[in-house]
Amino acid sequence: MAVSIDRVYQRVLTLANKEQRGYIPPQEFNLLANHAQMEIFEQYFYDVKQLGRIQGNNDEYSDPLQILDEKISIFERERDGFWIQSNMPQVTIGRRIPEEIYRIGTLQISTRQVEILNSKDFDMARKSALTGASVNRPLARIIGDVLQVITSNNSFLTSTSGWNIRYVEAPRKAEWAYVVINDKPLYNDNISVDFELHPSEETELVYRILKFAGINLKAQEVVQVGQTLEQTQIQQEKQ
Repeated sequence: MAVSIDRVYQRVLTLANKEQRGYIPPQEFNLLANHAQMEIFEQYFYDVKQLGRIQGNNDEYSDPLQILDEKISIFERERDGFWIQSNMPQVTIGRRIPEEIYRIGTLQISTRQVEILNSKDFDMARKSALTGASVNRPLARIIGDVLQVITSNNSFLTSTSGWNIRYVEAPRKAEWAYVVINDKPLYNDNISVDFELHPSEETELVYRILKFAGINLKAQEVVQVGQTLEQTQIQQEKQ
């Protein structure tokens, strides 16, 4: 499941040329494409929070929360303690979170759920005998890019034995790669990288990239085309 970066690029060029605004170089397109991809990806989590407050429907194929879950599931990963040991190096009293982890979902130690708290609640829990960490109730916090876990005696864990982590991975960087022939860039399918977003996001990618391209070109007409098409798409999804 992926979105062809070449198909998106050609659609963007076609729509931009309708406004007689000329050519969008591959280097510029790649920058705008990845900006658009991350905007769409990050919006998922805001939408999940908002839709979680609204009762869904019983239609198997149109429940908005289920649709979002399907889009996010593309990026879900599950790793064991061996992976954590190799990819999350020990730093002082925690484990460094690699860049590929966008958001941690759940962390378990020997099938026991680790409660991940903010720093304030974490510090308060450690000070109380009633709320403190234990073998049966591990606690964790994230400081910057470091994950810290404690169990009994409020001691920070260094071993990853029995750990299991589920997280959402950020989409990889998309790239329209090319070779130059007769001073013209020609698409190179062998080394290009498609978008990792759900196929249903192809149209949204086109509209957002077109809007960003119009801003860069200082072409208000192109911006308006992108915004209008994007708003039309949003209205259709809400119907």
